[in-house]
Amino acid sequence: MKIYISIITILTINLVLGQSLTAKVVDTNNNPIPFATVQTDEYSGVITNEEGFFTINLENVLSNELTFSCMGFASRTISINDIKNNSVIVLEEFIDELGKVFLSTTTPNADDIIKKVNNNLLKNYNNENQTFQFFHRNTAYADFDRFEAKVTKASGMRRKQHEGVNKSLDSLTGRIVNSNTVYFQDYLGDLMIKNREVAKLNVHKATSLVDNSKNFSLDNVQTKAQDLILKYLDTTLTYKLKTGIIKVEDSLSLKSNNDEDKDKENVYDVKNLKGETHGLLHDAQTYDDSFMKKIIDTELYNYKFIDVTGFNGELVYIIGFEPRKSKAKYAGKLYITDETFAVIKLDYDFGKGKRGEKFNLKLLLGIKYVENINKGTIIYHRNADNTYSPKYINQEEGRYFYVNRPIKFIENSRDKNKVGFNFLIEGSARSKKELFIMNKSVLNESEFSAYTELKEVPYQKLNQYDPSIWKAYNAIEPLEEMKRFKGSEED
Repeated sequence: MKIYISIITILTINLVLGQSLTAKVVDTNNNPIPFATVQTDEYSGVITNEEGFFTINLENVLSNELTFSCMGFASRTISINDIKNNSVIVLEEFIDELGKVFLSTTTPNADDIIKKVNNNLLKNYNNENQTFQFFHRNTAYADFDRFEAKVTKASGMRRKQHEGVNKSLDSLTGRIVNSNTVYFQDYLGDLMIKNREVAKLNVHKATSLVDNSKNFSLDNVQTKAQDLILKYLDTTLTYKLKTGIIKVEDSLSLKSNNDEDKDKENVYDVKNLKGETHGLLHDAQTYDDSFMKKIIDTELYNYKFIDVTGFNGELVYIIGFEPRKSKAKYAGKLYITDETFAVIKLDYDFGKGKRGEKFNLKLLLGIKYVENINKGTIIYHRNADNTYSPKYINQEEGRYFYVNRPIKFIENSRDKNKVGFNFLIEGSARSKKELFIMNKSVLNESEFSAYTELKEVPYQKLNQYDPSIWKAYNAIEPLEEMKRFKGSEED
């Protein structure tokens, strides 16, 4: 029944998008295969999402065949017409040929393999003077388990005002606790990397998918509560906070400022987008301080040979790793080619008993923060010059937070009336970043020098998923939660 529903969905999408083809890749047990490569040409194509789906724009495909490959599965080439007739592609598992490959009974030594990986880094990877055409998707979640906000002291505020502001705060806290915020951000562009420090970003297109009625985050919840309180204060005065001075002139002025903020919300800061994209690529490359380089540091990690598998006709070692020293935090698997000793895939998660950054001054300052999720997958692609570069990066991070702080609004007047505001919030935040490299080329020096990076770029704000937005590009197929997403247009 699940297959039938998937096929009907696929056929419906195909009718809507015309020249786009959507299909699903599964194993022989009908389980979806995530991150499978779908090649439209020798060095181009797309990748399946976590549910096994992909979409390609047939107008960009010259061949009438697609080749499917994934770590641990035998590659398969299928005609586009056959895929149109049956939109579920089945891949068979790779047959373990360890006994045929090694004449001796000695198990390959994991430490020797990692040593060869390090010895071949310069030959296998080129980190600089590259231009990456990419598609980036950021999905953010915020779940508020507890939120309390109340005006406790209100000298100079009438009783009805005091009751009114607390009633409004109760309504706000109820909305926030029940919100379960989900936010999607997509953008496509070119990242021109000169070296580890110097890069320029050219964003071609960007979108935001969010429910405006549930657009809450840890950053703006306190601001929303403070803004609500300001509506009940004397708008002819200024008020001092520990964080500075907030001037309130009149309601019309506040409304104008809000309108300016809404206009500001329709642009992204290019510096932030570049930092995120360049940071993901940096950690997937082989700089001395990159995440990848730390994982293959024999001083930090222990390694264990697990098995062999295959990818595109190559024999691939599966090497497990776990922390050797206390400052090492991750455990997972490295997939390393037998021929070139290049890492072509990395799966990682926090090791047993490990956590990320944490800050606990709950009793002293009313703040606690713990990073409890940090996992992901990095997949590398073999280029025409036989070097390897990142093709797909999936990074998921999560944290628990607790903030309990009193805030005072002190009136800048002879009376110095004060409004005491208690703010407590507890919950969890999670984000998932996906970076898919659509094309890679050598950096054009003259174009790099001539290009002036913008400070801001506009984005298209959506309140529900629209499959036509990215149909011209071979982007990452969205998950079902994004396809089903439909928000309110209410601000």
